[in-house]
Amino acid sequence: MSESIWAQQTTEKPKIGLVLSGGGAKGLAHIGVLKEIEKAGIKIDYIGGTSMGAIIGGLYACGFTAHELDSIFSDLDPDAIIQDFIPRTNKTFYEKHNDEVYAVTLPFQNFKISVPKGFSKGLYNYNLFSKLTHNYRHVRDFNQLKIPFLCIATDVETGKEVVFREGSLPMCLAASGAFPSLFSPVEIDGRFYVDGGVVNNFPVEEVRKMGADIIIGVDVQDGLKNINDIGGATGVLVQISNFNTVEKMEEKKKLTDIYIKPDIKGFTVISFDQGQEIIKNGEEAARKISAQLKALGTNYETVSQRKSRSDSLYVSGISIQGYKNYTRSYFLGKLRLKSWNNISYDDLNNGVNNLNATQNFTSIKYKLANDGEYDVLTFDVEENPVKTYLKLGVHYDDLFKSSALVNITKKNLFVKNDLGYIDFIIGDNTRYNLEYYIDNGFNWSFGFKSDFDQFSKASKTDFKNGTVLESINKESIDLDYKLVSNKLYAQTIFAQKFLLGAGLGHDFYDISSNDLPTYNKYIDYSSYYSLFGFLKYDSFSNKYFPKNGWYFFGDFQHTFYSTDYNRDFSPFYLLKADMAYVRTFFKKISVKIQSEGGFTIGERINPMYDFVLGGYGFHKFANFGSFFGYNFLDLSGDSYVKGSINLDCEFIKKNHVNFTANLSNIGNRIFASNEWISKPNYTGYALGYGLETLLGPLEIKHSWSPDTRKHYTWFTVGFWF
Repeated sequence: MSESIWAQQTTEKPKIGLVLSGGGAKGLAHIGVLKEIEKAGIKIDYIGGTSMGAIIGGLYACGFTAHELDSIFSDLDPDAIIQDFIPRTNKTFYEKHNDEVYAVTLPFQNFKISVPKGFSKGLYNYNLFSKLTHNYRHVRDFNQLKIPFLCIATDVETGKEVVFREGSLPMCLAASGAFPSLFSPVEIDGRFYVDGGVVNNFPVEEVRKMGADIIIGVDVQDGLKNINDIGGATGVLVQISNFNTVEKMEEKKKLTDIYIKPDIKGFTVISFDQGQEIIKNGEEAARKISAQLKALGTNYETVSQRKSRSDSLYVSGISIQGYKNYTRSYFLGKLRLKSWNNISYDDLNNGVNNLNATQNFTSIKYKLANDGEYDVLTFDVEENPVKTYLKLGVHYDDLFKSSALVNITKKNLFVKNDLGYIDFIIGDNTRYNLEYYIDNGFNWSFGFKSDFDQFSKASKTDFKNGTVLESINKESIDLDYKLVSNKLYAQTIFAQKFLLGAGLGHDFYDISSNDLPTYNKYIDYSSYYSLFGFLKYDSFSNKYFPKNGWYFFGDFQHTFYSTDYNRDFSPFYLLKADMAYVRTFFKKISVKIQSEGGFTIGERINPMYDFVLGGYGFHKFANFGSFFGYNFLDLSGDSYVKGSINLDCEFIKKNHVNFTANLSNIGNRIFASNEWISKPNYTGYALGYGLETLLGPLEIKHSWSPDTRKHYTWFTVGFWF
């Protein structure tokens, strides 16, 4: 350590350089050291860093104070930093369905399982860097930052060190911090880069070359560990990375005038949830040499620039590069951004999340270029080469019984933007779901969907307004229910939030019972043709255990023709709506309020389309719905209203206890009188336990009704399909 350097009487103040090493979450200790540097009144003239040191150093070079950096990193989601967490609200209805039905997804490329280059694309971090460096978004020379800056990355193909002194600052920070296997390599100008710590984790020589007379170095690197202290796969990678850096560090220390080594024992590269403790360790390490730091002080005061920072862009143009199999309208529909508009960084972040949720891109990056008073937003994407997926799921409920699902999904099947999939559901009741659609974003999208559902169940609903039950003099009938539903549709995004659609539908009902004579066992065996329209909105945070959000679904259907097996058909209209709101109190207790209803209009209303309530745990199809306190298919009518309130407490992570109360009026033409707003005819309650698992929710519900004094207990396992 060369104390004589600053002890000498010179006419010019020595230039002070700061070197910050990499170390993942351990690099948060840099913030603590910076706090003490600021207290000592030291003006930093140059900064160089690697990986987390580059990130902290780059933001400090943009004018953030140490206390601001402390606040920023304290408010971050530790899980989101190391994975591409995409809020459910950023997903389309197809993507929500994809995440909430399949337990296992296997990507295939050239008939082999494809493995991504990294656990995360690092989009959360990249969006954060872009927002925080807003004031310097047009700067390409890092010497023009408030403090001149450089960072180190590693070229994946050559293994050589690359020193970034210019370029897109957010992109260079992302490249320097792309920890191998945890984050995918970052592409810059056709080259791919990962964490600079692989080749140079302490760029002291480079900061000297910038012009620094005195070097303050902060080292948060691990030493080599014995086999018993290496934890997990990331621990092995860190150990391998440290082989070279530990040996080189002895020479680098000699080039450092003030060397600070915070205590990072017990922390790993992903210990972001222990950030405050790591920052405090950085402060303590710097305090031990406070006298040396004060000797460098010049009463320099670091001034916050928070007030001068903006969180809004006025974008004059949006450019998209790197795509082949998707159209511009597809991108704009996902991004939900438009030119000549004010765009906040939250809007930009949501747009990137929307695009990432499609899983159609292995890399999504954007830059902001200066266009006079405006910004030009340029996206550079890399398409996912994987187009084929095998998906699996399992489920059990008391209506469809045991089910195993095998799905095949193919993207870019025939034309740009398209996707096709088929679900084979094997078990007690074989079923299928098939869909093909072309997603054109803001423009109209088109698709075809076909579903087949079947079950066998003792039912108090005979789909003949009770006439069949009366004829056999029974309270219930053993039904064999089969329904094939086909829809040809067009849909578009409305007000950037709602899904608006319309189309032509065909339903084929095959409903029979062995309780009826063999020569006339069919209750219906007809096809029905209809025109339909729908409006959907879903911002629930989770389908099964939501903590916040809204849900709305409205459906209109005009059934105009039937093959009419029973010779009793006349055209009719059907309208139904379902809406719910969820809010969480005290961080653990979520309250969900839901209201739904429907009715049919026509001279003779066909009972095949009756609303049927009862039971719990099955996926939504036709006009069937759950109702606590009554068994499956117990309640039916051509019109109904239903209300419910659910209280859910997540008492341990992923473990829920809940209570639900529901009430309903259901019957024939209840909206023709005041019956629908009168005292509820049917009420029920349920007490339940739910566990979130990789296969989906595991639930048990015990329900009862004061109307009948009957109790029912239902088990469900896995995602609903």
